[in-house]
Amino acid sequence: MENSKTISRRGFLAVATAGTAVLAGCANGVNSQGGSRIDQRIDVTRNFLFSTYPGTAQLEAKATGVLWMPLITKAGFGVGGSYGTGALRIANSTVDYYEALQANVGLQLGAQQYAHALFFMTPEALANFRTSHGWSVGADAEYALVDQGGNISAETLTTLEPVVAMVFAQAGLIAGATLGGTKYRRIIP
Repeated sequence: MENSKTISRRGFLAVATAGTAVLAGCANGVNSQGGSRIDQRIDVTRNFLFSTYPGTAQLEAKATGVLWMPLITKAGFGVGGSYGTGALRIANSTVDYYEALQANVGLQLGAQQYAHALFFMTPEALANFRTSHGWSVGADAEYALVDQGGNISAETLTTLEPVVAMVFAQAGLIAGATLGGTKYRRIIP
């Protein structure tokens, strides 16, 4: 007899898929305006980031490309997930649109929204991202460090890591935001 507190793999996938579908319906999905709506959000997010953390403009100038995710919605009640859309820009021109999707299980309750950017510091890291199906942030990424004055640390600006991740503009009731386990897939808006 199966323990009623045990959730099967099939049951978990059904709940996670349903939760992801709910998150996809939030106000951050691609709608009838498609790419132009995503690009508008990125412009606002990029301006916010550069005015709040001025060193990020220097980080972008050194990067071969930046994946901008202007609005990620994360929610959970035991089982949770996050979803959002964004775009990859090279020389601040959009080249592809992406979705970010994450599902997780654990002690969590609440909802949160945040933005993030992935700065691809090498041509190889950018090429790997663009040619993969379901790319996720791995051990080769460094999270940007910001000092109390809102400046990017010198270590971040001189890193040799191929990808620098920055999570910012957090609002909501779940403490912290992590990119671990987030999958990125190209979409057509």
